[in-house]
Parts: sequence; C-alpha cells; structure tokens
Amino acid sequence: MPDPLIDISGNLERIHARINKAATAAGRDPEGIRLIAVSKYMPVEYVRQAMQSGHYIFGENTLQDATVKLEAISDARLEWHFIGHLQSNKAKLVPGNFHWLHTLDSIKLARKLSDAWNDSQLPLQVLLQVNIANDPRKYGLPPKSAIQFAADLLRLELPGIRLRGLMTIGRERATAVERRDDFIALRQLRDEMAARLDVDRCSELSMGMSDDFEIAIAEGATMVRVGSSIFGPRPEKPA
Repeated sequence: MPDPLIDISGNLERIHARINKAATAAGRDPEGIRLIAVSKYMPVEYVRQAMQSGHYIFGENTLQDATVKLEAISDARLEWHFIGHLQSNKAKLVPGNFHWLHTLDSIKLARKLSDAWNDSQLPLQVLLQVNIANDPRKYGLPPKSAIQFAADLLRLELPGIRLRGLMTIGRERATAVERRDDFIALRQLRDEMAARLDVDRCSELSMGMSDDFEIAIAEGATMVRVGSSIFGPRPEKPA
C-alpha cells in the first residue's frame, strides 16, 4: 500500500503549479509541457494512486520493473515512456508496450526496435539521448555526432520508428548555471537538427528532473521527468 505520509495527489498538484508558473514566466503555454511521473522501482499501488488523481503519463527505467506494472494495470489512457538505458537484445520488449523511448543511441538498437514492431501497434516515438556535457559516466551520443546520427536514422526510414527530438540527463553535482548551459546547448542542437534535416516533427526536448525542471522549462523543455517530488524517496533497486 502507498505510504500514507506521501501525498501523491497533492504532490502532483504542486508540481503542475510549478510547471504552470515556470512556463508562464518563460512566455510559454503550460499545455505544451508533458509531465512524466517517473515510477521506477515504485510499487504498482503508487501508479494507481497517481491515476486516481488524473495522471496517466509514467516513465520507467528497467524492463523488469516495468513489466510488473504493465501486466498489473490496463487502461487505454496510460502513456508509458521508457527512459532508461536499453540494451539491443531487449529491444523486442519495447514496441507495443511503450509509447515513447527516450534513450535511442545506436543504429543497431533502432533496427532491433523496428524489427520487433508490427503494423498492429502504434509507431514508437523515439528521442535521441545526447550526452550533452560529454560526461564519461553517462550514456548517449556525443553532441557533435547527434545530427549525423539523426540524418542516418531518417535515411533508413525504419518502419514503426518516429524520430521526435532529443533527451539528456543532467550532469551530477552541477551548478544551476551549468545545468542551464546544458539545457541551452540541447535546445540549440535540436534547433540546428530540425533546420539542417528539414524535419519540423523533431521538436521534443526531454530534459529536467525534480531539482531542475523549472530551469529546463525556461530553456524549452517539452517533457520533464519527475520522480521523487511526486512519489517520495526512491526505494533501493530490486535485487
């Protein structure tokens, strides 16, 4: 059962208020920002409680943990985002189960995803993960190669794969200025990619988490990934 001390409904309300305030301050429409409730390692009951509050967009980091929730909850309003690193040998589990993948970083993985897709399923919306700060501890494409990667991907015209934009994970222990610089750099890369490849559909920017999503919104985020500020401290990774 959900911890009675964690007010998931109230937390969601507060996060939406902060999103609205940040968007308004940036001259943006709050409706253009998707809140992804990061439910990784959280019990199924936490997801259900968020749904009871009217929230249906969730992010998962591991297929093992996500499978439990996917099997336990069936609701056509749900929108599942896979936001963790994905090995190509597990790609077959994503199409048909997830609507979005935020962490595409290899052509091999893109091919595996396409091969696993069939035309009875919705196309998988994908974001390229960019290691915008060139952090050796992070996954993702180097910024200097992201546009060429996108061009190669689009040229393949893989069935069931729709390139929609870019994602990054902020560097650890960064200052507010460093985080803002990273978000600006990702936005500029997205804009350059869209202009050079003539693809206006590549407009999404997944960036910003619990402690910096307002900065991300100010710099153009269209998706923010918030976990602990909604569900409370994350439990330890299951064995």
